[in-house]
Amino acid sequence: MRETTVLPGVPCEAPRDGEPPVHRLEVRLPERVPFAAGGFDAMGPMSRADYPHRHTFYEIVHVVEGTGAHVIDTESYALRPPQLGVILPGQVHWWEGVRGLEGSLVLFTPEFLVDGPDDLGLLRRLGERPWVDLDAAAHARTSLLMGELAEEYRGGDDGFAGVLRSLLHVLLVRAARMPGGRAVVPSQGLAGEFLKLVADAGGGGVSVRECAGRLGVTPGYLTEVVRAATGRTPAALLREARAREAQRLLVATGLSVRQVGARVGFDDPAYFCRFFRREVGMSPGGFRKHHERPVPSIEADAPPP
Repeated sequence: MRETTVLPGVPCEAPRDGEPPVHRLEVRLPERVPFAAGGFDAMGPMSRADYPHRHTFYEIVHVVEGTGAHVIDTESYALRPPQLGVILPGQVHWWEGVRGLEGSLVLFTPEFLVDGPDDLGLLRRLGERPWVDLDAAAHARTSLLMGELAEEYRGGDDGFAGVLRSLLHVLLVRAARMPGGRAVVPSQGLAGEFLKLVADAGGGGVSVRECAGRLGVTPGYLTEVVRAATGRTPAALLREARAREAQRLLVATGLSVRQVGARVGFDDPAYFCRFFRREVGMSPGGFRKHHERPVPSIEADAPPP
């Protein structure tokens, strides 16, 4: 998912056949920061997109009114405002049957973060529980921060980029502190670079050896460092990423099981089915049937992403 920011009107690269479209973050001028904040109306019709799509950027959404659901990958989250949601690059999501949806959004790319490695770690942890209910105190604090981010973004005064980065960092830290959160493991150095490779590769069939080669270390050393930082091996994290992408494609597309397997790096459909059953606990066909739901399609006259 290259070119995470573009000028308005630049067409997106067409997705692979049968896969959801990819939305990029548009910036008003070449020198503007890769960031946007504001209400749903200010962000435009794409902020309420009701068909499966992906982003090349992060999205934090604060829902204050509305009914319906928000689907992220394989899970549907009922709207019970106030709530806070986090959508990571590459995830497939859409709004489902929503009415009266109101709130605010913050959109940004990884390079905009104030403290890349630690903030990326925060976002990964938040992505593990992407939709949370807010109590009155958390709702008030979140409303204040989202309002400040939108105001600073609209104003564009001297030094506004630094203020936006600082406010965003505070939002991430406070969101991670909310009940149900887990301690954040900093993803600095080599482990952080590996996790970024995993995220960039998506469901691609990249190996531990290939990752180690790109990072200039031996596979054994990479395994030692990643295990120390995350408690898991690089191989396990890569398998998880492939299985997660396969689940997304099974739920949000009409691709055949054979095609899904090929998209995540398996030439042999039987091997893919064995891999999927081992990682997920059921067959690809069984998983698709279990999560079967009417998936909306893109309207022919929908505005370009």
